[in-house]
Amino acid sequence: MITGQRAVAPLRVFLVLLFGVLVLFQTMSLPGQFAHMARQDPEMAYLRWPATAISIFWVLCVQVVIVATWQLLTLVKKDRIFTEASLRWVDAIVWAILAGWVVLVGVFLYVGFNAEDPGLPLLLFLGLVGVTVLGLLMVVLRTLLRQATTLRSDLEQVI
Repeated sequence: MITGQRAVAPLRVFLVLLFGVLVLFQTMSLPGQFAHMARQDPEMAYLRWPATAISIFWVLCVQVVIVATWQLLTLVKKDRIFTEASLRWVDAIVWAILAGWVVLVGVFLYVGFNAEDPGLPLLLFLGLVGVTVLGLLMVVLRTLLRQATTLRSDLEQVI
């Protein structure tokens, strides 16, 4: 089994790769895709800019999670993960997930009330449940990190 310290380097490589692909999506793919869709279906062209902005916002939320994860990996590498500094980065992850979730709820409600086919609302509902689970999992993990940090600081005071 791979140890935590050995996983840091490959994880960082993939985080950089993921971040780069997301920047490509933000700057080229998403705006281009929604412009193409607006040309193909002029009746729905009014959704081009809101859909572009929302999609780019969601990508930004993921990028915040990537940066916070990078910072947490730095703390793991320095054996400082059980400090108050790590809680700030976990908070950043929780807030980014919450921000993306709030926008997703809005999109789900808009699409749900305007859809003629149940496919997209069901897909959005699946995404909503998934993001909810992820957000709540991060809150639980933050609580565990808080407890471990407190235990470690209590132990250091005893020693």
